[in-house]
Amino acid sequence: MNVTDYTYLINNPNTITEKQTLALEKVLDEFPYFQSARALRLKGLYNESSFKYNSALKVTAAHTTDRAVLFDFISSDDFNAIQKELFKKKATELLSINVIDSIEIIPHKLESVTNTFETETNDSEDIQAINETVGTAEEKLELGKPLEFSKNETHSFQEWLQLSRIQPIIRDSETTNSTTTSKSEDISKKKKEAIIDKFIQSNPKIPAIKPGTPSNFNIDINKDDTTSLMTETLAKVYLEQKKYQKAIQAYEILILKYPEKSSFFADRIADIKILQQNNN
Repeated sequence: MNVTDYTYLINNPNTITEKQTLALEKVLDEFPYFQSARALRLKGLYNESSFKYNSALKVTAAHTTDRAVLFDFISSDDFNAIQKELFKKKATELLSINVIDSIEIIPHKLESVTNTFETETNDSEDIQAINETVGTAEEKLELGKPLEFSKNETHSFQEWLQLSRIQPIIRDSETTNSTTTSKSEDISKKKKEAIIDKFIQSNPKIPAIKPGTPSNFNIDINKDDTTSLMTETLAKVYLEQKKYQKAIQAYEILILKYPEKSSFFADRIADIKILQQNNN
């Protein structure tokens, strides 16, 4: 890829091709902090509906100085235009398929089969059936499909970019220091517990509030409630992160928010439970 081609892509990201996306991968191997190149590659992966897109989004965010700029880019109409056109094209192709009456074919049964063979066959069929069920659930849930964020889904975007906590590596030279530190922490903890015990023994009482006395503060019982922030994209984010229980709760909230789509969300919950059982 030369400078002229790259400059053209910067001004016309919608025109990026699969070949140019692969070329950008080679550029990034040599220049990993080339932010605009990462954004263009992200656009190329999105156009292809590539399974690499979701993980590439995290990597791109990690290499981006201002994530707000990245969010504006991936949630813009220009960024999503190609994907929408692709779906329309595929939908049109499906509708144009001529359906012919099907013919039921019944396979001949084998008459002489040993009991051992039947048992092994049944076991393999059961395993195959489970795999097919899980595979079907994954297809219905569209796992790996590029996540689409709209302008009002900054919360979902931030949730997607959350990284798992990395435990620090304790070196051999640090073992002695850590042991000393833990001992001092234990002593400090015991002192605090002694103070709490003494406080409890003194039997302190809080005077009752007189009727009609206005309170100085209001308790918001829904302080941690993210119902208003719940969207289908956020539910998909939890699903892609394999946080199955959170995904189920998300779709349960969506059923209450959008009762007209309750059957669709209920089907999603059923499919997630299949994946949840298979991964336990």
